[in-house]
Amino acid sequence: MQGQLSPLRQWRRGMAGLVLGMMAGSAWAGPVAEVWKDPNCGCCTDWAEHLESAGFDVQVHASRDMGAIKAEHGVPQRLVSCHTAVIDGYVIEGHVPAADIQRLLGSEAEVSGLAVPGMPHGSPGMETGRVDDYAVYAWQEDGDIDVYQRYTHDA
Repeated sequence: MQGQLSPLRQWRRGMAGLVLGMMAGSAWAGPVAEVWKDPNCGCCTDWAEHLESAGFDVQVHASRDMGAIKAEHGVPQRLVSCHTAVIDGYVIEGHVPAADIQRLLGSEAEVSGLAVPGMPHGSPGMETGRVDDYAVYAWQEDGDIDVYQRYTHDA
Protein backbone atom coordinates (compact mmCIF):
# COMPACT_ATOMS: atom_id res chain seq x y z
CA MET A 1 0.00 0.00 0.00
CA GLN A 2 2.77 2.36 -0.96
CA GLY A 3 3.11 4.88 -3.72
CA GLN A 4 2.20 8.40 -4.68
CA LEU A 5 -0.96 10.06 -3.50
CA SER A 6 -3.74 10.04 -6.07
CA PRO A 7 -5.19 13.40 -7.13
CA LEU A 8 -8.37 12.69 -5.12
CA ARG A 9 -6.34 11.79 -2.02
CA GLN A 10 -4.18 14.93 -2.49
CA TRP A 11 -7.33 17.05 -2.69
CA ARG A 12 -8.82 15.41 0.43
CA ARG A 13 -5.59 15.92 2.39
CA GLY A 14 -5.44 19.54 1.21
CA MET A 15 -9.02 20.16 2.29
CA ALA A 16 -8.34 18.58 5.68
CA GLY A 17 -5.33 20.89 6.08
CA LEU A 18 -7.44 23.89 5.10
CA VAL A 19 -10.08 23.02 7.70
CA LEU A 20 -7.42 22.52 10.35
CA GLY A 21 -5.76 25.80 9.41
CA MET A 22 -9.07 27.61 9.73
CA MET A 23 -9.48 26.10 13.19
CA ALA A 24 -6.09 27.32 14.42
CA GLY A 25 -6.44 29.28 17.60
CA SER A 26 -9.75 27.64 18.51
CA ALA A 27 -10.24 24.84 21.01
CA TRP A 28 -9.69 21.80 18.83
CA ALA A 29 -10.81 18.46 20.24
CA GLY A 30 -9.01 16.27 17.70
CA PRO A 31 -9.33 15.10 14.12
CA VAL A 32 -12.48 16.36 12.41
CA ALA A 33 -14.90 13.60 11.44
CA GLU A 34 -17.47 14.66 8.84
CA VAL A 35 -20.21 12.03 9.18
CA TRP A 36 -23.14 11.51 6.81
CA LYS A 37 -26.07 9.42 8.05
CA ASP A 38 -29.75 8.84 7.53
CA PRO A 39 -31.64 11.20 9.87
CA ASN A 40 -33.52 8.27 11.45
CA CYS A 41 -30.56 5.96 12.14
CA GLY A 42 -29.82 5.50 15.83
CA CYS A 43 -26.79 3.23 15.44
CA CYS A 44 -25.09 5.93 13.35
CA THR A 45 -25.65 8.42 16.17
CA ASP A 46 -24.19 5.91 18.63
CA TRP A 47 -21.10 5.46 16.41
CA ALA A 48 -20.65 9.26 16.21
CA GLU A 49 -20.75 9.37 20.02
CA HIS A 50 -18.13 6.58 20.08
CA LEU A 51 -15.85 8.80 17.96
CA GLU A 52 -16.49 11.82 20.18
CA SER A 53 -15.56 9.82 23.28
CA ALA A 54 -12.28 8.91 21.53
CA GLY A 55 -11.43 12.60 20.99
CA PHE A 56 -12.73 13.23 17.47
CA ASP A 57 -14.52 16.47 16.60
CA VAL A 58 -17.65 14.98 15.01
CA GLN A 59 -19.82 16.96 12.61
CA VAL A 60 -22.95 15.06 11.57
CA HIS A 61 -24.86 15.69 8.34
CA ALA A 62 -28.26 14.12 7.71
CA SER A 63 -28.88 12.71 4.24
CA ARG A 64 -31.75 10.70 2.80
CA ASP A 65 -29.60 9.73 -0.23
CA MET A 66 -26.78 7.77 1.35
CA GLY A 67 -26.17 5.91 -1.92
CA ALA A 68 -25.09 9.17 -3.53
CA ILE A 69 -22.81 9.98 -0.56
CA LYS A 70 -21.13 6.57 -0.82
CA ALA A 71 -20.70 6.90 -4.60
CA GLU A 72 -19.27 10.41 -4.23
CA HIS A 73 -16.64 9.11 -1.79
CA GLY A 74 -15.79 5.97 -3.79
CA VAL A 75 -16.98 3.36 -1.30
CA PRO A 76 -16.78 -0.06 -2.96
CA GLN A 77 -20.21 -1.72 -3.17
CA ARG A 78 -19.08 -4.82 -1.26
CA LEU A 79 -17.97 -2.64 1.71
CA VAL A 80 -21.17 -0.59 2.11
CA SER A 81 -22.67 -0.03 5.55
CA CYS A 82 -25.08 2.55 6.97
CA HIS A 83 -23.01 5.73 7.48
CA THR A 84 -20.02 7.32 5.76
CA ALA A 85 -17.39 9.66 7.21
CA VAL A 86 -14.32 11.52 6.01
CA ILE A 87 -11.47 12.00 8.47
CA ASP A 88 -8.20 13.62 7.38
CA GLY A 89 -8.90 12.67 3.76
CA TYR A 90 -9.69 9.02 4.53
CA VAL A 91 -13.18 7.65 3.90
CA ILE A 92 -14.54 5.66 6.84
CA GLU A 93 -17.51 3.44 6.06
CA GLY A 94 -19.65 1.88 8.75
CA HIS A 95 -18.94 0.88 12.33
CA VAL A 96 -15.13 1.15 12.27
CA PRO A 97 -13.67 1.29 15.81
CA ALA A 98 -12.04 4.62 16.72
CA ALA A 99 -8.80 2.82 17.62
CA ASP A 100 -8.44 1.58 14.02
CA ILE A 101 -9.06 5.08 12.66
CA GLN A 102 -6.46 6.51 15.05
CA ARG A 103 -3.96 3.84 13.96
CA LEU A 104 -4.65 4.70 10.31
CA LEU A 105 -4.17 8.42 10.94
CA GLY A 106 -0.87 7.72 12.71
CA SER A 107 0.41 5.56 9.85
CA GLU A 108 -0.62 7.79 6.93
CA ALA A 109 -1.15 4.62 4.90
CA GLU A 110 -1.76 5.01 1.17
CA VAL A 111 -5.35 3.73 1.24
CA SER A 112 -8.64 5.39 0.39
CA GLY A 113 -10.29 4.33 3.59
CA LEU A 114 -11.49 1.78 6.11
CA ALA A 115 -14.81 -0.05 6.19
CA VAL A 116 -16.84 -2.45 8.27
CA PRO A 117 -19.42 -3.81 5.81
CA GLY A 118 -22.96 -4.36 7.04
CA MET A 119 -23.81 -3.77 10.66
CA PRO A 120 -22.12 -6.44 12.82
CA HIS A 121 -23.39 -6.75 16.37
CA GLY A 122 -20.80 -5.76 18.94
CA SER A 123 -19.08 -3.21 16.71
CA PRO A 124 -19.09 0.43 17.95
CA GLY A 125 -22.63 1.75 17.72
CA MET A 126 -24.07 -1.77 17.43
CA GLU A 127 -23.85 -2.82 21.07
CA THR A 128 -26.98 -4.97 21.17
CA GLY A 129 -25.91 -7.68 23.62
CA ARG A 130 -24.95 -10.03 20.79
CA VAL A 131 -21.35 -10.01 19.55
CA ASP A 132 -20.39 -11.06 16.00
CA ASP A 133 -16.95 -11.66 14.56
CA TYR A 134 -16.12 -9.00 11.97
CA ALA A 135 -13.27 -7.44 10.03
CA VAL A 136 -12.22 -3.90 9.22
CA TYR A 137 -11.12 -3.60 5.59
CA ALA A 138 -8.79 -1.09 3.93
CA TRP A 139 -9.34 -0.27 0.28
CA GLN A 140 -7.51 1.58 -2.45
CA GLU A 141 -8.89 3.49 -5.42
CA ASP A 142 -7.68 0.73 -7.77
CA GLY A 143 -10.13 -1.68 -6.11
CA ASP A 144 -7.60 -3.53 -3.95
CA ILE A 145 -9.20 -4.54 -0.62
CA ASP A 146 -7.25 -5.97 2.33
CA VAL A 147 -8.13 -6.95 5.89
CA TYR A 148 -6.91 -4.17 8.19
CA GLN A 149 -8.04 -5.66 11.53
CA ARG A 150 -10.05 -8.70 12.63
CA TYR A 151 -12.32 -8.85 15.67
CA THR A 152 -13.16 -12.34 16.89
CA HIS A 153 -15.04 -13.30 20.01
CA ASP A 154 -15.25 -16.54 21.92
CA ALA A 155 -18.73 -18.05 21.97
